[in-house]
Amino acid sequence: MAEEEKVTEQEVKETPEAETKVEAPKEEAPKAPKAPKPEAPKDAPKGEAAPSASDKPAPNDRRPRGDVRKRRREFTPRQEEVKEFEERSVSIRSVAKTVKGGRRKKWTALVVVGNHKGKYGYGLGKAAEVPDAIKKATDIAKKNIHTIPIVKGNTIPHEVMGHFGASKVYLKPAPEGTGIVAGGVVRAVMELSGVQNVCSKVYGSRTPINVVKACDEGISRLSNAKTVKARRAKEEVESNEAK
Repeated sequence: MAEEEKVTEQEVKETPEAETKVEAPKEEAPKAPKAPKPEAPKDAPKGEAAPSASDKPAPNDRRPRGDVRKRRREFTPRQEEVKEFEERSVSIRSVAKTVKGGRRKKWTALVVVGNHKGKYGYGLGKAAEVPDAIKKATDIAKKNIHTIPIVKGNTIPHEVMGHFGASKVYLKPAPEGTGIVAGGVVRAVMELSGVQNVCSKVYGSRTPINVVKACDEGISRLSNAKTVKARRAKEEVESNEAK
């Protein structure tokens, strides 16, 4: 046993010592210089931190669908005014066009709009379905707004005769309490424009679109006291310049 122990001791002494592995120190990468902190604007209230560059989205980045911000639509005075108009369908009739394969049927709608404050408009729309035709006519009517002069008693200033094609429309002012003595298209135009007392008569063709245009032509020749004074003053100035 003693010999075995000596042998083992000699082997241990003869074996070289375990080489200790020394790890070389890792070289630290140079640190990037810190970006300067953004300065808060002078007008900003105290306690508010300046917005960092990371908060601002890149110009090419797109926001996710869930982060879409809803913006309020700002209506211009013109849009608000058109929004208040009342609509009335005066005439709806079917029309047909003969083509090689047969007849194509469509619908035409005549719509009158007004705000009961002296403004009105009319439009004619055509489509394969009635609701589409009415929508088209309404959009056209709201884009073509006309003005009618209304005097004391909610009536027109004077008598007038409107002409268009084979249709003639006669309009006459009436005293307060008379109401609208008219029918069909002329009544719709007078009611929606705000006239409450008037007498009318249609001569010749009773086609709705022709009657509306004849009525509009007569209304365009109406003049109140202000327009008459302005016209006379302009005529006097022109006559004095000619002398």
